[in-house]
This record gives sequence, structure tokens and C-alpha cells, in this order.
Amino acid sequence: MKSAIIGFPRVGKLRELKFASEKYFNGEITEENLNAAGKELRSEHWQLQKNAGIDYIPSNDFSFYDGMLDATVLLNAVPQAYRNLKLSGHGTYFSMARGFQGVQGDVKAFAMKKWFNTNYHYMVPELYDDTDIKLSGNKPFDEYAEAKAMGIETKPVIMGAFTFLKLAKFNGGKHADDFMEDMIQAYRDILERFDKLGAEWLQFDEPALVTDLSREDTARFVKLYTEILKEKKKTKVLLQTYFGDVRDCYNEIAALDFDGIGLDFLEGKKTLELVKTNGFPESKILFAGVVNGKNIWKCDYKKTIGLLSEIGKYAKHVVVSTSCSLLHVPYTLENETKLESGVREHFSFAKEKLGELHELSILAERDDFDALDQYRNNRKVFEADRLYADKKVQADVSALSEEDFRRKVDRKEREQLQKTEFKFPLLPTTTIGSFPQTQEVKKNRSRFRKGDIDQAEYDRQVFAFIEGCIKKQEDLGLDVLVHGEFERNDMVEFFGENLAGYVFTQNAWVQSYGTRCVKPPIIFGDVKRIRPITVKYSHYAQSLTRKPVKGMLTGPVTILNWSFPREDVSLKEMAYQIGIAIREEVCDLEKAGIRIIQIDEAALKEKLPIRREEWYSEYLDWAIPAFRLCHSKVKPETQIHTHMCYSEFEEIVKDIDNMDADVISFEASRSRLTIIDALKANNFETEVGPGVYDIHSPRIPAVEEIVQALHKMLEKIDRNKLWVNPDCGLKTRGIPETEASLRNLVKAAEIVRKQL
Repeated sequence: MKSAIIGFPRVGKLRELKFASEKYFNGEITEENLNAAGKELRSEHWQLQKNAGIDYIPSNDFSFYDGMLDATVLLNAVPQAYRNLKLSGHGTYFSMARGFQGVQGDVKAFAMKKWFNTNYHYMVPELYDDTDIKLSGNKPFDEYAEAKAMGIETKPVIMGAFTFLKLAKFNGGKHADDFMEDMIQAYRDILERFDKLGAEWLQFDEPALVTDLSREDTARFVKLYTEILKEKKKTKVLLQTYFGDVRDCYNEIAALDFDGIGLDFLEGKKTLELVKTNGFPESKILFAGVVNGKNIWKCDYKKTIGLLSEIGKYAKHVVVSTSCSLLHVPYTLENETKLESGVREHFSFAKEKLGELHELSILAERDDFDALDQYRNNRKVFEADRLYADKKVQADVSALSEEDFRRKVDRKEREQLQKTEFKFPLLPTTTIGSFPQTQEVKKNRSRFRKGDIDQAEYDRQVFAFIEGCIKKQEDLGLDVLVHGEFERNDMVEFFGENLAGYVFTQNAWVQSYGTRCVKPPIIFGDVKRIRPITVKYSHYAQSLTRKPVKGMLTGPVTILNWSFPREDVSLKEMAYQIGIAIREEVCDLEKAGIRIIQIDEAALKEKLPIRREEWYSEYLDWAIPAFRLCHSKVKPETQIHTHMCYSEFEEIVKDIDNMDADVISFEASRSRLTIIDALKANNFETEVGPGVYDIHSPRIPAVEEIVQALHKMLEKIDRNKLWVNPDCGLKTRGIPETEASLRNLVKAAEIVRKQL
């Protein structure tokens, strides 16, 4: 049996791509230097896969920022505003990713959204009426030739035509059907180019096929590929799906002239049933996604070999593959020297999954697989007892009652009590939480982690940073302050470090977007709070000012969704365990005199099932209560905030209202404030702060720009319920641009207040 992967992590073993890109942004290296760094990483990744025995190795899965952005360039879909800047190739590319502000012009970055149900973010293509879709660019062809020169045959990966159109934003009178003919020709040209290069396989990624499809969607997909594949010659075409099953179009896919079809047998709940019920064409190869590409747990060979055996009854030709790209897991376990052996042996990162695929390809062909060392060693891991079990934590979750999920005073009464308590002006101003993490802040944390300073010296420095942050916010004139979060590097890892049941890695970085990488902690056992987490920092910050300072916490759903979760208990069980721990922290903050507490749920939508019919039964029915669990015990005068970012929340606005927070801030700037229409349509009751500027771009918003955004919001949102804030935390920004942006934000709020 042969083996394949869908894609491999791009950033490198130790985030080499991140650091090279940031040097390029800062003018420290040239475009040629950046290209050389990319070439070195690609070479390393291809050689690694070849050495591991992978038969179908992808190319063009590498990107300097994002695969959808690469497809935008490849299809000549760069909007005119970015072309007008007349920048270099990389300059134009990164202006779409990060925005641009200079003598050549001022443009905002593309909208950024979550990639299906992952923590990866993609750049949303923008199609205008004058967009001329055609093949433009050489990246996938050059990278295929690059691997070929190394003696490695790859299967180039191209974002599929259907998914590209499905996820694009249409600015004008034209819609998907108006671009169909041009898309068909562009993809024919791609196929022809690879055919001339002698490529054996070409992979079209079509994850949008696992979403709820209308008849029009299916007809559009069939038309696209019927026409694209008409002139197929020697190069074989693999249709690759992931993140779910293709129940709405399985027979249509099977009937098209694909040479291979990639199906997800892990998240695709109905995939095996579809293959059993409908069969699988004998002339095609089934690329079976049976090794988890999204989680870090070792593959259970017993279960997986059984699944492959079952698949083999219905498909004549099977390739063992990952369930999705390995982009979503860390690079390798080799960099983890501090994990205890009883923990480490349970994990498998991207490099290790290559070995698992190769071993499975051998074991699945052997009748005596259970006699082989690879199989026996794997069984030992799964038969061992799990560490960190806590019976009391399990009992506390079992004892939860309806009262634990409900505040005693309803929202309208709380609103009046809080207006009396705080006496805020119209359009109160605040930030989302974090302030820039300067080199001094990072150095202090690094020295503490290395043991060069003790806790007292570390806190002394943090308190100094907090003092400066409070003074700066008072000087700027913000109404509700934050302490800046200088004691934490990551909003999830920091909390995990203070919770039992978690384990942590040294270098298990995963790309979130562009140069942003996260190091998700791992839930290994039952979770409980070990000690107060944020109280001393928030209490100190509040002692410095008469203005209210928000206590800043991460919510249970986000902590869960931005961790690697266990696979032996339910997500609901883990969320409630974390929720009880955060509730303890909330109550301690309130006792310490913190009157506003923000419990961020940035990742609320991340694990929302792709299929609408599963939204409540498998997610929202426990995710919303998990948040309510955290704040159900506070006084009605205590104001509860939350924050959400970079997802399409419009369809679950009513559920978000049911979180029963007092104030919710949303990312809105990159999504062009589309959230406010949904708030209006659903009679949203919670006070709300749609972000007025994009913090993921270095550009500074003008006062008038923010004034216009506020007027647009006021058309749909009650003036007494509108807050003014950036769209996310400011940790990744520099101090000068942060101060300038916030100064303009406060000035804009003052102008609109006077107008009101």
C-alpha cells in the first residue's frame, strides 16, 4: 500500500520562515534573501518526506503567507488598488496580506477568516467586476521543477476552483457564475502546464465540498470539473477533500473523470457509509485520510488497520493518507527534550506522522501485522494507564446543575445597575486587552523562564510595565483600561500553565496566519485551577487608577479550542472542567475589587461543526453554557465582557447573545463591518464593540476613517449600546503605531459624541 500526505508545515522546524519574513518586512534582508530561505525550507521538507518513504509528496503546499492568497495571485485576481501601488512581486503580495501605507498609496489588508474548523486563518479573495481571471504566475510550476531537480517527483497542490469561488468575496454586480468560464480556462491552462512539465499527479484541494451544499453548488462544481477535465492528458488528477464528508455530492464526484479521490475518514462521519452504500469506482484510487492531520496524538494502529481493512472491501486501490494537511500540527517531537516519557510516547507531530504513514502502509498489507515490532510497540502505548486523572474534578462536573449556568439578575436590570455604577459617556472607549510586547517585556519573561531571575524580580518588572501602560492609557483618554498582559506570552498557554492536567512543549509551533505562530498546550488529563492566575496583576493595575481596569481572562471554549484536546473524553467534559477553573478565577477577581471582567472567547466558532444539522447537538448546546458557567456567580453590578475575532459569526448571533455577557467586542474591520447587519437583524441585546480598525496591519487609521466607521455602526446599533475599540489585542504591534492609532480612536469617539 502506498502512502501520501496532503500538505506539510511551512514555517520550518524552528520557525525559520517566520523570522525570515519579519526580517524582510523590517528591511533587514532583500527579496532574494527571503526567496532563498523559502527554497531551503522546501528542499528540507521534500527530502524529509522522501527519506520517510512517502510515495505521494506534495509541492506548492509551501506559502510565504497563505495558500488562498497564492491562488489569488496565480489566477490574476489581484485587485487594481494593489496593482496601482506599483510594488515588487512580494510587495504587492504582502500588501494584500498586511495592508500598505506609504507614498505609493494606502490600502487595507484583505479580510481574514478562519479556515473551516481550524485555528488557521486564510485571506479572503476579493473579486470585482473588472477582475480578469486567468493563469498568471509561475509559483506552482517553479516549485514542481525545483523538486524535480532534486530527483523528487511531487504532486503539485492547487486550491480548487470550486472552493476558491465559494470562499471569495464578490464586490460588484458579478457573482460566481459570471467567473465560471474564465475559471475553467485558467484551470485547464494549469493542467496543461503541468502536463508539459511531465507531472504524474496534480492535486486540486476542494474542502468546500464537505460543507452544506445547495443544488446550485453541486451543479456549479460538476460544471467546473466536467469542463476542466475534458482536455486531461497524461497528468492524473486527484480531487482532495478534508475536514468532513462529501454526503451532498459523493456520486457526482465519483462520476467525474478524476483519477484519484481523497476522502476524510476521521472527521467525515459518513465517509465510510458513503463508500459502503455507493461503492467506489474500480478505475480510481482512493486516498484514504485515516491518520489525523489536526491532532498530535499517536495513531492507534489497531483501529486504523481495521478501518483500512474495511475500506479495502469496497475500494480496489487504496493509498493511506492524512485526514488533512499536516499544516495544523507542529513540525517534530525531536525538539521536545523536557516531556516526561510517560507523556511523550503518546504524541506524534508532522515528521513522526510521516513514519506512521509508512509503517501503516506496510502493516496494512501483512496478515501477520500483530507479530511485528511496529505494531506491538504501538499497542503498548494505548494499553498503558493515562496520567493525571482526578476523580474530584470528574465529580465536580457531574454535580453541575442548572443554577451553575445562569446569572440571578437578567440583562436589562443589570444594564441599569451598571450604568449607575460606571457612569460611562456615550461610546465608551477601551482596548481588547494586550499591549505591545516590547523586547524588554520578552527579555524579562525569557530571563524568568531560564531561572536568571526569581518570581519577585520578574513581578517587579511586570508591575513596572503595568504602571507605564496605565499611565499611557490615561494620557490617551481611554475610558476603560487594561493592564497590558505583560505577564503572559500566549492567551491560552499562560492559563494552561496554571491549570493541572496540561503539558507544555518547547518548540511545538503551529502557523495561525502569516508569520503568526502559536504553541498550543496539550490537555493530557483532568483540568483544575492550581492557584490564582491573574489576580495580583489586575489588582495592582486597578490600584494605580480611578478608572475601571478590566480583568483579562481566556474563556473555557477558547482554551479548549486553542489547545490540543484529549481524544479519550468528550469536548463537553473538557470545556466544563476548564469552565469551573475559570469561574474560580472570576470570583477571586471580583473579591479583589475588579468590577469589569473580560472572558475572551475568540475561538468560539472554531469547533462549530461544518454541517449545520450538528451545530447544537454536538457543539453549541455545551459551548454556550460553558461560557455562562464562568460568570454565573458574580454580582449584577460586575460587568462581564467577551471578545471574538476572525470568524463569520452572523449565523450564530442569537447564540452569542445567549452567552449573557454584558458587552461583546467583535473583529469587524477586516470583514468590512458586515457583523453589524446581523446584530440589527437579530435584535441583539448585548452592548457591543465592533472593531474600528485592523490591528493585524501596520497601517494607522485616520480619525476620519474611524468617524465614518462609527457612523456606519450607529445606523444599525443603539448609541447607548455601542463601544469603541480596536478589533483585537495589540500585542503584535509596535508602540508608536499603537499610540497613534489609539489617539485617533479616542479623538474619533469624541467627535462623534459631540455630534450626537
